[in-house]
Amino acid sequence: MTGAIISPEMPQSKRDYYTRRAREEGYPSRAAYKLLQIQDKYHIISPRDVVIDLGAAPGGWSQVAAGIVGRGGRVISADIEPVKAETQWVQGDVTREETLAGIKKALGKGKADVVLSDLSPSTTGSSVDHARSVYLAQHALCIARETLRSRGNYVVKVFQGELYNEYFGEVKRSFVFCKGFRPGATKSRSAEIYVVAKSFRETPS
Repeated sequence: MTGAIISPEMPQSKRDYYTRRAREEGYPSRAAYKLLQIQDKYHIISPRDVVIDLGAAPGGWSQVAAGIVGRGGRVISADIEPVKAETQWVQGDVTREETLAGIKKALGKGKADVVLSDLSPSTTGSSVDHARSVYLAQHALCIARETLRSRGNYVVKVFQGELYNEYFGEVKRSFVFCKGFRPGATKSRSAEIYVVAKSFRETPS
């Protein structure tokens, strides 16, 4: 799939809508609505699922996931910074082996049903941002391949650019369903897109 077309910048009042709504509804940031919109369209998470949330801080995605899985499920939130959600926090840089080891330890003998990644690099406004985003997304995919059960689901944020199609193809090899999606809560000028993948294949096609 090719990169999505970025629409013109929305009015200030609309840009602020999700920020205001997050404050009113108790989410730490507007990012929570991106996952809610992905969930509404693709039904990535189910009750009682075990979910891994990479780059979880401040905790909006973990909060949303915890609400969906309920008491019968579990959310493991991985980030260097503390996560503002009632989940199991694995502290660490997700690009490091010891963090993956910590995630696996938190999982125990089982596997995850869903891996989420809203990882984002520190942006500079240059083409380097795209390359750094893909670098983080590649680490997220490696973690997904190590921790997902057969037929599990995966969502990852990546910035659009020349490396996007190659990364999308790499994800597609490991999942039956794979699609790029821009939630309505995404800022209009943002280069980000979410790769939504379902039904993990333990042996890539």
